[in-house]
Amino acid sequence: MPYVLLALGLLIALLAVNAHVPRRSAVLVAPSFFYGWLTIELAPQVLVTWAAATALTAALGGLNGWAGWTGLVLTILGMAGIAATLVASRRTVVTLRECGAPLDLDPEGAPRYPLPHLVVPPLCLIPRKGVHVERNVVYRQEGRLRLKLDVYAGERSGGELRPGLMQIHGGAWIIGDKREQGLPLLNHMAVQGWVGFNVNYRLSPRATWPDHLIDLKHFVAWYKEHAEEYGADPDFLCVTGGSAGGHLTAMVALSANEPEFQPGFEDADTTVQGAVPFYGIYNLVDAGPWPRPAGTMHFLERIVVKRPFAENRDVYAKASPVTYLREDAPPFFVIHGNRDSLIPVAEARRFVERLRDVSEAPVIYAEMKGAQHAFDVFPSYRTARVIEAVERYLTGLHRQYRQGAPPAVPGEIRQSLQDRSVG
Repeated sequence: MPYVLLALGLLIALLAVNAHVPRRSAVLVAPSFFYGWLTIELAPQVLVTWAAATALTAALGGLNGWAGWTGLVLTILGMAGIAATLVASRRTVVTLRECGAPLDLDPEGAPRYPLPHLVVPPLCLIPRKGVHVERNVVYRQEGRLRLKLDVYAGERSGGELRPGLMQIHGGAWIIGDKREQGLPLLNHMAVQGWVGFNVNYRLSPRATWPDHLIDLKHFVAWYKEHAEEYGADPDFLCVTGGSAGGHLTAMVALSANEPEFQPGFEDADTTVQGAVPFYGIYNLVDAGPWPRPAGTMHFLERIVVKRPFAENRDVYAKASPVTYLREDAPPFFVIHGNRDSLIPVAEARRFVERLRDVSEAPVIYAEMKGAQHAFDVFPSYRTARVIEAVERYLTGLHRQYRQGAPPAVPGEIRQSLQDRSVG
């Protein structure tokens, strides 16, 4: 038993170290992300499990020897490290890099108004009473191809049309489904009077880029024709998604009405009114966050784009949101975790900087301290805070739209979500 306790101590110590300093080498990046993701976002469950296992092992004689006592010390240190990630998530305030709007700060640089503590328990993110989900609505059918979506809507009062939100799942353009991602956000937005559309699209290797984007453009065109059937405003649609879904979110928002991505429906209007990409990839051509351009990744060349990067840089450029930066881009709220081991946070920072240089619309950047990739999949305290921020942001955009005013950073967002310590 002493060596069992030593093994438990070593394991939780490694989990804690990985949670704070994820590995990014080619061999370790996948397991580092997976274990770091689970450790950080399921910290309460990990701590309870380890405490119970340690107590049981100690009761069975685990402390009879140096190995057991060493394991106990390592366990205590490891649990303290994991507890630190839990404290960070419980204290989450969505930190913003301001888009240029003036802030009311005191001489020390702190907001003059108090920062709110949004104490939102995880249970608030489960499907709520009053949210109706209509599943497997077909939005594109051509031959054997049948693409489906799920519609999330709350109880409707009156005949006023509601804003629409498009959710794009991630999964490296290869895996994923509308039933797996974006659910906490869609349920929350439905309660707040939005109509959410969780959209499936073709996946690689069967699909070849840009099939994924073309499918999503079909949805936008479908939305403008059928939104009213679901109580949504056909003239107001925002888009969100994470990881590959974050990339596609940015592509949908920035490449509106590009004929190359709308074969057969070039005249359809595919503009959206706002974009909220989570931990996306935005530049496949230029190195920076990675030693080599992201487009050189093996699975992109072989499975998704199916063309070698070296001879097809133009193809990868056309698949990069940064290629489509423009003055009339819709407002953006970019969200990324600073401990993301799959897509480095520098990727988001670089994209935001370049988009702000070009776009006349507000560009807000939120950097989640201590957060891994896909941090919002679990209904954690951090997820609750982020969802609250996204809802306030999108509701502010919709209010501006209804008032006929140009997009701006809504004042209540600046009051609720300020950056005291981005880093």
